[in-house]
Amino acid sequence: MEHKTDFLVVGSGLAGMSYALKVAEFGSVILLSKTTLDETNTALAQGGIASVTYAPDNLEKHVQDTLIAGDGLCNEKIVRIVVNEAPEQIQSLIEWGALFDKAPDGKFDLNREGGHSERRILHYKDSTGAEIMRALLARVKSHPNITIMEKSFALDLITQHHLGRPVFRGNPDIECYGAYTYDIEHNRVDTILSKVTMLATGGSGYIYQTTTNPPIATGDGIAMAYRAKAYVENVEFYQFHPTSLYNPGERPSFLISEAVRGLGGILKTQDGAEFMNKYDPRGSLASRDIVARAIDTEMKNRGEDFVLLDCTHIDPENFEAHFPNIYKKCLSIGYDMHKVPIPVTPAVHYFCGGVRTDENGQTTIRNLYASGEVACTGLHGANRLASNSLLEALVFSNRAAIDSTRKISALKFQEGILPWNDEGTRNPDEMVLITQSTKELQEIMTNYVGIVRTNARMKRALDRIYILYRETEDLYSQSKVSVKLCELRNAIKVAYLIVKHARQRKESRGLHYNLDYPKKNRVV
Repeated sequence: MEHKTDFLVVGSGLAGMSYALKVAEFGSVILLSKTTLDETNTALAQGGIASVTYAPDNLEKHVQDTLIAGDGLCNEKIVRIVVNEAPEQIQSLIEWGALFDKAPDGKFDLNREGGHSERRILHYKDSTGAEIMRALLARVKSHPNITIMEKSFALDLITQHHLGRPVFRGNPDIECYGAYTYDIEHNRVDTILSKVTMLATGGSGYIYQTTTNPPIATGDGIAMAYRAKAYVENVEFYQFHPTSLYNPGERPSFLISEAVRGLGGILKTQDGAEFMNKYDPRGSLASRDIVARAIDTEMKNRGEDFVLLDCTHIDPENFEAHFPNIYKKCLSIGYDMHKVPIPVTPAVHYFCGGVRTDENGQTTIRNLYASGEVACTGLHGANRLASNSLLEALVFSNRAAIDSTRKISALKFQEGILPWNDEGTRNPDEMVLITQSTKELQEIMTNYVGIVRTNARMKRALDRIYILYRETEDLYSQSKVSVKLCELRNAIKVAYLIVKHARQRKESRGLHYNLDYPKKNRVV
């Protein structure tokens, strides 16, 4: 089946929905969701969204905190754009109906998180993402120009390649004409032709074993864009959140928000000793790369599986007002945070790299934009400052909307695009091949491309990934489309890119720490 739309939005998190709402005034929109609209990483975001709101905070402090966290690899121009446009974009969320907690005096109740010099995190208890999604879902579902396609899996971006013309990375004339998508419920591949396409597919955290990401986070957008010959950047920088709840057997891991440490939570070893001050003068509120690496070091040196996060000294009423869901979750598995410290361990959390974009969210392929975790805008550099992610999605979806709506009247649908051809293929009859390869990939990335790396580990990872790549491509060429097979194929592509870029970086910086290139002022 063929569909036509002015704007195709692939992904239904904050980046995709906010873009869809802003461009819907200028044309028709198709919004794709791989599963359902409410199953996104945005909905899982606990901490909040960073923005300068009150003195003594100011824009320059937010800029400098972001640059310091990024370890010298942030694009300062982009950082200043995002920080300066933050208050206006927060206001747009509020106008759409999103709620943020307020203090008794009516001002916003701001949290502080690791790497921030001031309290600037707007939040709704410990479920900020879910609250934002609640407001956006209501708007999107009621908009007459937005067509929602749930359980619709994007397979590949359509470019000149699908017209029989050669396409090479670096060619400035590559154009995107839409995407092939798999309608899961009807078991068919559709062609969606669009004048403008927005990638808002999120990250790829499910390629690791211990992750806060849901199973849908398999790097689909990055893999599609790379196959279409877009550029990707900084993919070696995968952020491990320092504090996920240690609860063996639970996947994804339950996140313990950075704001818990902002309220006074203290990291300790299992014998009750504080340890962060020997790694950074900011202690438990150092940036995520430093805290995660410190925890990893302590666990390895002591031969233990977790450290402790002690909140027993925090006022119980204040704690539960800020973190009701975290408190209930810990209580459900036997930990009363008012009485005992909880066990925590680092978990893969956020992709700091992705598809390269400019200051308007435009990728290196014409009429293809990217926003959110799938994109590499230059904001995060080598390490993301806590709660800058939702902000980045808001700012760049807005900028992409402004840029793309300026162009839309001059764009036309591409003629001559053929339907998806799967002639000669069959349904995969041994799903065990797919599930086992997925497990192998997760083990490879966890064991060899984790918080601390070496050249030897990464070489082994690349060798193993190549074997999985060949096996999976052979299976893909013989098989009809299935979600699990396509997710595996995408995950392998992203894993390959992570290792490739990591091996090319002959230094330790931010989230990429290689023991063969130690950095004296960073934790081993």
